[in-house]
Amino acid sequence: MPETADILRYAARILTERGLHTGDQFAAPDGSLDICAAIYIAAHGKQLRVFTFDEDLSIGFIECSAPAMAAIRAVSDHLDSTPCFTPIAPGVVVSDYIEHVSNWAATIPLFGTRQPTTAEVIGQLLHTADALDTPHTLAA
Repeated sequence: MPETADILRYAARILTERGLHTGDQFAAPDGSLDICAAIYIAAHGKQLRVFTFDEDLSIGFIECSAPAMAAIRAVSDHLDSTPCFTPIAPGVVVSDYIEHVSNWAATIPLFGTRQPTTAEVIGQLLHTADALDTPHTLAA
């Protein structure tokens, strides 16, 4: 998954330059970004204006981006916690990877004392990218 790894590395660079936003909306007035917004921007090369004022619409745009969702899911898969499930129809639930990754970066974990630092969030992006670049072998 070299494309996904490249997206994650670019998202790490974006967060390094602009900062991590953990409040309301996906982008703050100071230019800092939610981790998932940074991944979307890394995948598409542009920031959507809705990131600053409409969380639901922002989620919809991110969910419609296959490369961004692949990168977000990769990060989710490499976290120590599991994603929550969101009902989409009666009796049908799906994993909510955006909420999982955004909440991981913005909240204090269970039994923790603080939320992850910006450096730790960037480190997780880079760790996930490195893991995607590592060839996997099957046991014989």
